[in-house]
Amino acid sequence: MRSRQPKQLLLAFFGEHVLDQGELPLRASVLIEVLEGAGVAAPATRATLDRMVRRGLISRERRGREILFTLTSEGSAVLREATERVRGPHPFEPHGSGWTLVTFTVPENQRTLRHRLRSALTWEGFAPLRDGLWLAPGEVDLKSALEPLQADLPPAAITAFHAQELPGYAMADNVRAAWDIDRIRDEHLSFIETWSDPATSAEAGTALSAQTMLVADWLELLRADPRLPRAFMNDDWPADQSFEVYWAGRHALEEPAAAQFAELAGVSPRSATADRPSAPSPMPSAAARRR
Repeated sequence: MRSRQPKQLLLAFFGEHVLDQGELPLRASVLIEVLEGAGVAAPATRATLDRMVRRGLISRERRGREILFTLTSEGSAVLREATERVRGPHPFEPHGSGWTLVTFTVPENQRTLRHRLRSALTWEGFAPLRDGLWLAPGEVDLKSALEPLQADLPPAAITAFHAQELPGYAMADNVRAAWDIDRIRDEHLSFIETWSDPATSAEAGTALSAQTMLVADWLELLRADPRLPRAFMNDDWPADQSFEVYWAGRHALEEPAAAQFAELAGVSPRSATADRPSAPSPMPSAAARRR
């Protein structure tokens, strides 16, 4: 079974089943059982839950002999920021044209904040270009993206611009300097290979664990793919196939996973909510784009 990070699995699980349920407390045993089905041992799940509590993403309380975890407002904000892209119809296309540029200043002694900021920028498609300058395709809604960090960021810590490339200055060179295109392609091909194989879901044992694995892998792929304009990609770029594979797997698992969650969490079953968006429009060939 493919190795997956416990935090990514827990975020996938909370995003799918808890985010829209309000302050729903979940027993630790439920989370441990779901992640065990995804190949994560109980001690690793407990350690990750502890770290997520310290980070403020979830809260913990004891009721009798049970330990319960609840999604916090900060955790909800982080997950809602990801939901649009996780369930959206065009997850690999930039929003708008041009490029968004960012520089930031965070004191060296605030390493955790620096890590959180870099992680947020990476999720939005940014990559370091040179000398502290980060670059992302399109028009990034930076205010919304960094909302969970605003209370912790020093005043004037972020400087941001939206720009267009100038004629005569090849943007392709900058794109390949900032991003490893071959690695992004490999991430897509790995996702397609994994989730085109029925054995992947069968390994999990339950639809709920399999769905958690699928969404966690999708989150990892979304983080790896910065939504570069297709003009910089080859004609056989595999993003559209990844989209098809993801939504096929999601629909196959949605109803049984929802039923299993309801039984484990002691809540009323809810109908499947993951309506498949329209597939992305086929991209023109490289030759057509050059005309």
